[in-house]
Amino acid sequence: MVSARRSFEGTLPIAAMSRLCEVLASADGVVQFELDFGRDSLGISYVDVRAQASLALVCQRTLEPFVLPVEVNTRLGLIKQERDEAGLPPDCEPLLVAEDGRLNPADVIEDELLLVLPLVPINPDSSLPDEVTGYDPADHTTGDERSENPFAVLRELKK
Repeated sequence: MVSARRSFEGTLPIAAMSRLCEVLASADGVVQFELDFGRDSLGISYVDVRAQASLALVCQRTLEPFVLPVEVNTRLGLIKQERDEAGLPPDCEPLLVAEDGRLNPADVIEDELLLVLPLVPINPDSSLPDEVTGYDPADHTTGDERSENPFAVLRELKK
């Protein structure tokens, strides 16, 4: 595939990726992907991986499911031995392949999706309920009222 500079594109069902499904709230949906194989000017074999998906995660703030759109756009340098990693360009992540040079494209896509997931998924549109935060709107002043500036004492000391 590298010598022929092959390209592949298509969709994969999220349900077919067992390791990814373990961290998701739902296995519904598909991943759109593109894989471009080639060799760069230094003769290093690579695969460009581009993938997009909407993944259902559980928000760790509210414990409710939400959908996180993710996008992968990375270049993986295909190496057969770990010591070959030093020869890769800085913009190229290493991908250790078997001695026969074969790899499973679905596994590569699944690995890259797992890497872009946040360690602690939090829905950006979520907020904790007032009873959890202890916020009481009646206790807080309106925008018309000004609270005393806590740094006013420092201003007096400066004089």
